Amino acid sequence: MFYRAIYRRTKTSLILSRRLRTIATHVTPSTNVSTQRLTSNRINLKNITHISNLPKTFRTFSSTPLKCDAFSPLDTFPQRHNGSSDAEIKAMLDTIGVKDMEELVNKTIPANIRSTQALALEGGLTESELLKRLGDIASKNKVYKSYIGMGYTNTIVPSVILRNILESPGWYTQYTPYQPEISQGRLESLLNFQTMVTDLTSMDIANASLLDEGTAAAEAMLISFSAGKQKRHTFFVDEKCHPQTIACLQTRAEGFGINVIIGDVLKYEFENKHPNDLAGVLVQYPATDGSINDYSDLSTKIHSLGGQVVCATDLMALSLLTPPGEWGADIALGNSQRFGVPLGYGGPHAAFFACKDQHKRRMPGRLVGVSRDANGNKAYRLSLQTREQHIRREKATSNICTAQALLANMSAMYAIYHGPEGIIAIAKRIHTLTNALAEEIKQMGYSIKNDAFFDTLNVHIENGADDIIRKAAAANINFRKVDNNTVGITLDEAVIKQDVLEIIQIFSKDSYKNSDLQPANKAAIPQKFIRTSPFMQHQVFNSHHSETEMLRYIYYLQSRDLSLVHSMIPLGSCTMKLNATTEMIPITWPEFANMHPFVPDNQAEGYKILINELEKDLAIITGFDGISLQPNSGAQGEYTGLRVIGAYHKSRGDDKRNVCLIPVSAHGTNPASAAMAGMEVVPVKCENNGDLDMKDLEEKATKYKDSLAAFMVTYPSTFGVFENGVVKACEIIHQNGGQVYMDGANLNAQIGLCTPADIGMDVCHLNLHKTFCIPHGGGGPGVGPIGVKSHLVPFLPGHPVVKTGGDKCIGPVAAAPFGSPDILPISWAYIKMMGGKGLTAATHLALLNANYMAIRLSNHYKILFTNQNGMCAHEFIIDIRPFQKTAGIEAIDIAKRLQDYGFHSPTMSWPVPNTLMIEPTESESKAELDRFCDAMISIREEISSIENGQQPIDNNVLTNSPHTIETLISTTWDKAYSREQAAFPMKILTTHKFWPSVGRLDDAFGDRNLICSCPPIEDYLE
Repeated sequence: MFYRAIYRRTKTSLILSRRLRTIATHVTPSTNVSTQRLTSNRINLKNITHISNLPKTFRTFSSTPLKCDAFSPLDTFPQRHNGSSDAEIKAMLDTIGVKDMEELVNKTIPANIRSTQALALEGGLTESELLKRLGDIASKNKVYKSYIGMGYTNTIVPSVILRNILESPGWYTQYTPYQPEISQGRLESLLNFQTMVTDLTSMDIANASLLDEGTAAAEAMLISFSAGKQKRHTFFVDEKCHPQTIACLQTRAEGFGINVIIGDVLKYEFENKHPNDLAGVLVQYPATDGSINDYSDLSTKIHSLGGQVVCATDLMALSLLTPPGEWGADIALGNSQRFGVPLGYGGPHAAFFACKDQHKRRMPGRLVGVSRDANGNKAYRLSLQTREQHIRREKATSNICTAQALLANMSAMYAIYHGPEGIIAIAKRIHTLTNALAEEIKQMGYSIKNDAFFDTLNVHIENGADDIIRKAAAANINFRKVDNNTVGITLDEAVIKQDVLEIIQIFSKDSYKNSDLQPANKAAIPQKFIRTSPFMQHQVFNSHHSETEMLRYIYYLQSRDLSLVHSMIPLGSCTMKLNATTEMIPITWPEFANMHPFVPDNQAEGYKILINELEKDLAIITGFDGISLQPNSGAQGEYTGLRVIGAYHKSRGDDKRNVCLIPVSAHGTNPASAAMAGMEVVPVKCENNGDLDMKDLEEKATKYKDSLAAFMVTYPSTFGVFENGVVKACEIIHQNGGQVYMDGANLNAQIGLCTPADIGMDVCHLNLHKTFCIPHGGGGPGVGPIGVKSHLVPFLPGHPVVKTGGDKCIGPVAAAPFGSPDILPISWAYIKMMGGKGLTAATHLALLNANYMAIRLSNHYKILFTNQNGMCAHEFIIDIRPFQKTAGIEAIDIAKRLQDYGFHSPTMSWPVPNTLMIEPTESESKAELDRFCDAMISIREEISSIENGQQPIDNNVLTNSPHTIETLISTTWDKAYSREQAAFPMKILTTHKFWPSVGRLDDAFGDRNLICSCPPIEDYLE
């Protein structure tokens, strides 16, 4: 009964959406009214006219104001993105003590790096003009029915999830859940994701997602490489793995000297060829050709040789197939895209990664676990953070420090919405249609090369693959060309019976007469592969199947999370700026969202235009000659840039250049990325004021001049200052044969005022999820493209399926050719709407906001690093260390107390332990900056009350924070301060209060008692 209900719901939803699209194509807009496209959020704006002759009431924000006259449109974007008015800007300038923005910039940025010309970008489009322009570009994409497979399939995104998670700023503007007391909603959702993965794979533990399937496989290879007491250097990859996965493995293996062998895993003689050096094997289950193979004997053999068995798999298939954990795999991974995440031309999608218990401390990425709060209540947190690879710096075998949290949350909600019975029903329907198609194709005289299959057929057509591909294309259908004799077909949940009949017609040698489709008589999954173990038995997967219940669950979780919809998130180096609605709208348009990454180029003309324009604009902004958008995180960008540098040296016969100089203040991903690229890390000292120690840099550059490959530097510096010696540093490196890599984390302080290329950098990665407005999504997605000078352009990363990169390209660093293209419209739109003047104005305001806050707080806290003029860049660091001695207060106490004031903490204890790094961004208004400053000043007064003995060191308003509603209404109150002071230290909080949902987390308890899947239902009944 339930199976039939799910079948009807899926079928009805699909038929309805297709019917609406058909109706939409016959709607003719009137001459006065804009029409809403029924298949998307996009509005046809061709017939809208702007009201004119209105007074010039909108604001401008730069020393060179954006011009407007009475006939100008009112939906110009910079006035919406930049947070403060002219009057507020003037007030902040007065507080700092400078007359105008130009004086501020002159005192902040060294004159020798200032740009002399304005950014040569198009003038800013209005929001309506932008949507029309992007709509025209999107229309050039041809969205065919794609049955290409290779790890990517179409899916039906439940509307309740699409609207209320992917399109909801309450979910996409959240930061990484490092402050668990105000992140319980997404932590619970990510725990659901981990539980879903461990259940379906039958593994012991899973993380909260990785970037994509190809790089997840590479992470598994590196776990295998380092698993034993002695490193093993041979890794075998079955030839039936996806080609993009194989290529990603080959790229990553080079830096570690791993020998990747590709062949038939079931025929290879491991005992004779690699008895003592086999790190592990990778198999695909089901394989890229759709076949289902028995790997149980292989697992026994590999384990006897001391190797690891890694399985790339498909969550939907595992609802029907024996899971990898039951036949001997040590690690299981894959792409959760088909669990309710749009294709998006390749991403972003959440990779899943699960393993046996023995690998839990080697597993990369984030791990959500169950702990308890100060009141003994169950609470969630990121567990075992000390095991995160980038903390190990140059000793790391992974640089991963992020996830795809937003997409993982979507996949988890998809599983919750359908439940285990619904997932099985969807999988059975996909398989039933595939099996019926196979029977029809065989009756027409073709052979199916894979006897056992789930959703993919490899059809043998003697020398006829091209003809079938052409015939399919004429019918707006894409198949996979495997070779001249073979065509691959992968079905998915969006396929209906009529689609299958269309496929049959393409293969038919005569006019196909049958108008019906009959179920196959023979099962295509042998009995030995049929899953018998239950999965997703927890209550959460069996409670929210109506839209009402689902909607309430989503909003219940959202209410437990602080995001940009509540207040500023002042994280230094993370740039939590506005993710504008107009920027976000296009990512769910079907022309962008419903495209397979491996479609022919002529079907992706819109994407090509957008990608080319974004690359060109980023090149103008940075001064570089070439851009690669493939890296799908900042850390991936670091790795890619260093690999490009290494390839450049190698092409010139400088194979011995493998030393990378890195300041001791650098983020841990810098040395980790260098280690992954096969480089030797040599640290460079910093002065007491945070500046680079130029003498030490020069000495080490000279010492290693014959082996110097690169120097990695963050600019403005990690300490939030434009250092004067950066040009000289670049000259030193170049004189000694090295290349300069700039970490682009702080690019938000540079745009329009200086460029990395002009400063002397050779490579730079750009965090599009920081400077260019792609949202953080609770800890991902991200995009980390790199810009390079002309001599490095030939080495930009390539791809085995879709041509990218230069003529000497390194291998792919991501599974999809362009990384995460579905979110590139966000950055494209931001740049197009801001224009050169708008972007420059934003940088001005970012510098102004930071210096204004630093001045306001300097009377209460010590500001650690400023330049010779007393200026910071777009962020600054306040010193909390003195309070440890005077009041027993540390940075973590202020971070938790800020939650009572309704704020997320600034970056805590980095780059200097027991400090707070604050970055306000240009999107925040002066009123919001003042509200945060007032909170920090109030907290300083609370610290004073401890220092003067009014509150005890061990029982005060800071060390007991945050305060929950449960704490406030408890019958006993043994605190040295009032309940009102605990909850409402500022008057505004009585009407504008965000409540932490749990008390302070017990981190040590969570690590000692590691639980990383949903607790048993009995725990909820206690």
